[in-house]
Amino acid sequence: MTRAVTALLRHGFRDLKLNRIEIRAGIRNRRSRAIPERLGFRREGTLRQAERLADRFVDHAVYGLLADEWRASNALIQ
Repeated sequence: MTRAVTALLRHGFRDLKLNRIEIRAGIRNRRSRAIPERLGFRREGTLRQAERLADRFVDHAVYGLLADEWRASNALIQ
């Protein structure tokens, strides 16, 4: 999943010239939240009761990454 998101980031920032990419994940979904955290996204907040799952509502953690941040992190790798 991390490789897939990395490919989407490359496409979004390089090809589509996006300035910002956002990922939302359920607060209790540690595996999903680990992906943006691993890729350098910043946690920007919580959306309360953002999604209905079965018989309950769950909060979402919102993560954002800006094009400048992505470029800076990739410059360190290359």
